[in-house]
Amino acid sequence: MTTEKSQAMSVLVMNTIAFCVCFACWMMYGVLITFLVDNGVFSWDKAQMGWLIGTPVLTGAITRLPMGILTDKYGGRIVYAILMLVSAAAMYMVSFCNSYEQFLIAGLGFGLCGASFAVGIAYTSVWFSKERQGTALGIFGAGNAGAALTSLGAPHLLMYLTQNATYLDGWRMLPKVYAVSLLVMTVLFWLLTHHRVVEHGRGFTMAQRLQPLKDIRVWRFGLYYFFVFGGFVALAQWLVPYFVNVYAMSLATAGMMASIFSLPSGVIRAMGGWMSDVWGARSVMYWILGVCLLSCVLLSVPRMDIESPGQGVMAAKAGVVTAVSAERIVVDEKAYSLKEHKSDDIMSIAKDHEEMIVWPTFSFWQEPVVQIGDQVTKKQLLARGVTHIFFQANVWIFMFLVFIIGVATGIGKAAVYKHIPDYFPKDVGVVGGIVGVLGGLGGFVGPIVFGQMLKATGIWTTAWMVLALLILVCLIWMHWTITHMMREKAPVLMRQMEDKLNEEVKV
Repeated sequence: MTTEKSQAMSVLVMNTIAFCVCFACWMMYGVLITFLVDNGVFSWDKAQMGWLIGTPVLTGAITRLPMGILTDKYGGRIVYAILMLVSAAAMYMVSFCNSYEQFLIAGLGFGLCGASFAVGIAYTSVWFSKERQGTALGIFGAGNAGAALTSLGAPHLLMYLTQNATYLDGWRMLPKVYAVSLLVMTVLFWLLTHHRVVEHGRGFTMAQRLQPLKDIRVWRFGLYYFFVFGGFVALAQWLVPYFVNVYAMSLATAGMMASIFSLPSGVIRAMGGWMSDVWGARSVMYWILGVCLLSCVLLSVPRMDIESPGQGVMAAKAGVVTAVSAERIVVDEKAYSLKEHKSDDIMSIAKDHEEMIVWPTFSFWQEPVVQIGDQVTKKQLLARGVTHIFFQANVWIFMFLVFIIGVATGIGKAAVYKHIPDYFPKDVGVVGGIVGVLGGLGGFVGPIVFGQMLKATGIWTTAWMVLALLILVCLIWMHWTITHMMREKAPVLMRQMEDKLNEEVKV
């Protein structure tokens, strides 16, 4: 028993480290493509960048199901090792790319390392009892922190390899470094892990293995994961160009800021597994989706500096303009007071970044549109109103909300996968694979949708609007399913819960 326990811990540790390395490699394009475009090596627009960033994610998504099936059949040790070797070869080929099409093809190749999640989930679960699977899978999921390693380290490594962007062709060493890291990880993984295949998986036909996919519950879990994982992957890469363009940061600083989002999401996933074991995955998901929805709504307000028409001043009667100043206009004997534009108001202070402004700030003034001697008629405009709206979208407040989303999605990822061994204990590889596919597709679709929305509107915060809509759909479906299930399976219990809730509200 002691030997088996030590083997289980060894597998868990190596699974987690290997997943961290694979995830770091999977996210490489987010930094590399931004660097190449910003330094003029290639002239791709935002939509094209979105496709390139999302391409590796696509491969990782669509291969998760077959990798999960192969893991159930042959065991995680050999499948994981082969996956990393193939990914390393494709990663090395990135260093020879010279066109958009070549980057797409190479990205499809090394994107296979994103399927390591489905392999690791199935391989980890066979070593732990049902009571400990939530915590074990949460610890394994901490490998998501690999995204932070790339966001934080890759920009600095690129600057070193390119001699502070003076030798731009030095970027070609970056994928080689990543390829070598995958090779080293493969050797260590093979030496320190142990073989095990789930017994009930042997002899199953493909139709039997895919049987759980007929359950609508699998697809509901997949939608949750489409956000908590897919949204995380999309943002982990999209935040780098976001910071560069919206806040005019350097690539290195943008990578550091993006790591503030991705690092806690990976590390706290272990806590998410524990929370799901203690309080239940369903309760955890309610809180996660609610917090993320609120944060995305707040982040949807873009940085703005807008002047729009305001309330003007009109002549009460016809006459001749006899005096005009910033404070008033006189027509014959009647004076019209104007609201003066002050250069030292809070708007100016905010725009000069001397003071942090949390909420959108408004300023209003009136400007004369007539001159002395003009003949005016009744209700003619004498001074036009100007309303100035300024929203600083302070980077630290922005980063705090992004950090909250990073933490919440980290917990949510563990909560979603806690459902799978509970509902499908004999099909963790298959169900985990399809849920992982849908999550990975979220990571693929995200940058593309963000890029297309940005191209169509010119507003960077449309990314948060899209995510808010997705979260709302998840919440509605989850709540409808739970209430429908309770009313159908346990109507008496449901009424008792509602009566108790009403009593608590009255108190």
